Amino acid sequence: MAGRVRPGDNHERDGGRRRLTTSGALLVVAGALLLLSLVRVVTGEDSITSTQQWVSAMTFAVPIGLAGLGGLWAERSGVVNIGLEGMMMLGLFAAGWIGWQHGPWAAVAAGIVGGVLGGLVHALATVTFGVDHIVSGVAINILALGVVQFLAKLWFGEEGSAASAAGGNDKQSPQMERLEPFTVPGISDGLGDIADRHWFLVSDAAGILRAGVTNVSWLTLLAVLLFVGSYFLLWRSAFGLRLRSCGENPEATESLGVNVYFYKYVALAVSGGLAGLAGAYLAVLIRMYQDGQTGGRGYLGLATMIFGNWRPGGVAAGAGLFGFMDALQTREAATVHAMLLLFSLGLLVLAVWQFTRGKRAAAATSVVLAGLLCLWYATTDSIPRELITASPYLATLLVLALFSQRLRTPRAVGRTYRRGQAR
Repeated sequence: MAGRVRPGDNHERDGGRRRLTTSGALLVVAGALLLLSLVRVVTGEDSITSTQQWVSAMTFAVPIGLAGLGGLWAERSGVVNIGLEGMMMLGLFAAGWIGWQHGPWAAVAAGIVGGVLGGLVHALATVTFGVDHIVSGVAINILALGVVQFLAKLWFGEEGSAASAAGGNDKQSPQMERLEPFTVPGISDGLGDIADRHWFLVSDAAGILRAGVTNVSWLTLLAVLLFVGSYFLLWRSAFGLRLRSCGENPEATESLGVNVYFYKYVALAVSGGLAGLAGAYLAVLIRMYQDGQTGGRGYLGLATMIFGNWRPGGVAAGAGLFGFMDALQTREAATVHAMLLLFSLGLLVLAVWQFTRGKRAAAATSVVLAGLLCLWYATTDSIPRELITASPYLATLLVLALFSQRLRTPRAVGRTYRRGQAR
């Protein structure tokens, strides 16, 4: 019951399983770094832990992570938001429209507003009128695509218009000013010197850490602050307790005098705003609105939310993983080929962990997958470009299949709630 939980309670159970502790998370990070270093040495692919690779990974991870965080806000309040992709489109278009006229920061604000409007439409349909959440989300995705394409033709592609004269057309907006990234002087150069020495583990850690202080977008810093703020607001405040209780037991929450509709509307407005910010990030990144730029990242955001077990830290980890896979598309085929060995070793480690937990069938499956990937790596020299392009989505399916057993969704998510049911 909602009334029995304190705002500072950090012992929420995930389907009867203990959550990952801070020390456990650090151990996982250390293990992942060790595997990366080992694979780099064995394969000779230094780009695996290079700063450029991880800068690209962070760039791709931010919009996925923001969409995932938006999905978390919605589903913690009990509403499935499959319309994240459409809200990203609205944010992308609004950012492109305002950005070329007033600059990148105005584009960011416009993108958030565009996403909020999409979130409020979803709230009106699902919360007020009780429309099925999936139906509403799919409708928003379809409508958003049609709306932005129509407005792009009308506002950017019309002959004789100012936008057309500035380089816009029915597929893209005119370019906006560049939002200059920042680099932390001294630290960046020092880490770069260590990374260039190619020491085992130490240089790899330096190369990865350098990505966090070299050519970093201000919007990346904003995304980090939003993740931290979301954790404290949702798990360390009375407001967050009430919002999460709406997704667990809205009837009991209403009986305690909480306006469930209000919290669901707030959650969906924030959810849409975060998705819109993800779209604005893409617009600022390429300095324009471009048709199809979201590229399914809203759906990948949903996958990170599920992978992260509806927790901000898990969403961030999932976004980092999918961002890393997405960034591989910009690297050489040999780098992607080396990932086969990395995933093989990772699956073997996972199999050992599963076996110690008594999950022998899951451990056997992981061993078989690891063997197949190792065999693939040993018998080939490269990977087809088509598979490289599909690698983020294949990684999504693999990760969700392996970790689905530990997930615990909010109990009332997706369920239509009508005011007064508690009476």
